[in-house]
Amino acid sequence: MSAALYNSTILRLAASIPHDARLTHAEGSSEKRSPVCGSRVTVDVVLDGEGRVAALGQEVRACALGQASASLMGAHAIGRSPEELAAARDAITAFLAKERDDPGDWPGLEIFGPARDYPARHPSIRLAFEAVVEAVADARRAQAA
Repeated sequence: MSAALYNSTILRLAASIPHDARLTHAEGSSEKRSPVCGSRVTVDVVLDGEGRVAALGQEVRACALGQASASLMGAHAIGRSPEELAAARDAITAFLAKERDDPGDWPGLEIFGPARDYPARHPSIRLAFEAVVEAVADARRAQAA
């Protein structure tokens, strides 16, 4: 495996995951697992009156790539709308699959460029983004009930 895949930026992000505790007052939650490597990410959210992420908590039990992805997601999710979160999830998915040349406009996702050649690593990179989108959908359902 390429040394570029696990570079100092990935390792630094993996060691500094923001919002790294579950929320006790979550409106929505989602746990996503990668069957390939066993990585797991749980995301809790509270939404504001406009449906944007107001509070975020996460528990990350993943490889360095999954941790780095959770770090980038967590650093920029507060204030984001469901549509922005879904767009980031879709962009990183398409980027990793080589269906698009850029990872979208979410800050920092370009660091996963070297992982594009390692499809077995893609699920752990996507976990945090998949989980936050599902957690927001769960919160929206709870608010509508």
